[in-house]
Amino acid sequence: MKKDARQGGIGFAIQDSYTVSEGTLTAKITIGKKEGEKIRSYIVDIPQWDEATEAFVEDIKTDLLRKITITSQEASNLKMSEELKDKFLAMGKKMVREGMPNIGDEKAELIARRINQEMLGLGDIEFFLRDDWIEEIAVNGAGQAVWIYHRKYGWMKTNITVDTENKIWNYASSIARGAGRQINTQSPLLDAYLSTGDRVNATLFPISYFGNTITIRKFARKPWTITDYIKTKTINAEVAALLWLAMQYEANVLVSGGTGAGKTSLLNVLSMFIPQNQRVISIEQTREITLPSHLQWVPLVVRQATSEAKGEIGMLDLMINSLRMRPDRIIVGEIRRAEEAQVLFEAMHTGHSVYATLHAETVAETVRRLTSPPINTPAVMMESLHLIITMYRDRKNNIRRVFEVGEIVPTDREGVTQRVLFRWRPFRDELVSSEQSVRLLAQIKTYTNMTDEEMKKDLEDKKRILEWMAKRNINSIDEVGKIISAYYDDAASVLRMIGKE
Repeated sequence: MKKDARQGGIGFAIQDSYTVSEGTLTAKITIGKKEGEKIRSYIVDIPQWDEATEAFVEDIKTDLLRKITITSQEASNLKMSEELKDKFLAMGKKMVREGMPNIGDEKAELIARRINQEMLGLGDIEFFLRDDWIEEIAVNGAGQAVWIYHRKYGWMKTNITVDTENKIWNYASSIARGAGRQINTQSPLLDAYLSTGDRVNATLFPISYFGNTITIRKFARKPWTITDYIKTKTINAEVAALLWLAMQYEANVLVSGGTGAGKTSLLNVLSMFIPQNQRVISIEQTREITLPSHLQWVPLVVRQATSEAKGEIGMLDLMINSLRMRPDRIIVGEIRRAEEAQVLFEAMHTGHSVYATLHAETVAETVRRLTSPPINTPAVMMESLHLIITMYRDRKNNIRRVFEVGEIVPTDREGVTQRVLFRWRPFRDELVSSEQSVRLLAQIKTYTNMTDEEMKKDLEDKKRILEWMAKRNINSIDEVGKIISAYYDDAASVLRMIGKE
């Protein structure tokens, strides 16, 4: 792994700087633009060893492999691989102290962590995994700069490169083993994930013409909550209160949007409104949903086939199986095929509350995708869907917004139509009312026997609680979940508490 340790040099305009750490191992990050370049640079400044320490470190690597035997189970099990890293770290620190008796504990740990990064991790790429601002990491071939997608600044070129194609292949193979898979010339494509939940795609030359590649989509270390969404203007408190009401009374919801628009994040946010006395099953390609700890939640994840094309457990298998697990709510990562949509709508018809995501830009387009080939959902099945929420990503300004909130309304001609209740206005950056609800609120009134005035007050109460949480910056999933649970147990007490403050 090579790096240019200079922080930009002459003609480099610094725009931001901070540090990222793993224990005692710290790297300084500098972001800015080099003179004459249009793309920002992301400079990683990592402490370097002197030549004697470097030679000593290389000897320790060899000794570590002799002293610690790595079983095939440890190599192919994500949880055990984390235990293996801890074992290597402890042994590495011991060997550093023995070989360099005058070294301090802090430096011994620092050297041991670097050894761990290089032997069991992804080398300097590990620092990108520690940076919570980074969403995507792209290794495009040996000798080329590693690119990252920064939540604040977008795509940037880094000063890190991977020396050889063989090293990229080794990284990909290590990731594959941890997921119980393999990548080689016969199977040159890999879709797997790290123990952190980060999703990894890898390709080998000549499938990727310029060299071997690794692309890592990072899993959010701190999941978004409804208060985060309100504070960032992704949604407003009025619409959030309506969605809370819909989730509380078991409306079926579909979240749609383009790639990277935030569909799964919104699904995760909405799931925090599920009452605590219900059983939740989630089904995903890669585990991204994170629910409050007080919920009874069983996450299910698909399993890819082995190189012998055996053992695959797909979304459809998990969806059918979930119906036998007595769920109250079913959360599905993404609907791609007609069979998955069929099981999803059958679950709605049998009384389960179901939530899923789909690739579509608007409410109208979502309905067309569901009712047209290849999904072809019959109109009679579509009637069980209550709400469609679409997400939008403004790449120019690097913001995400709830774009439309629409309801599905059955018609007399054995079909369905859609009404857009709220729509985002970009020139005002506001989510504004568009049409009045004719189905959702009427159905909730029927089930709850609430009057119009009672429903209006209920929505106002929810709005007050959401605004209060946003004002007090209550934004962890367990904190938000705790307040929502308290509201379900005793709404009056929560409202009194807010009133006093």
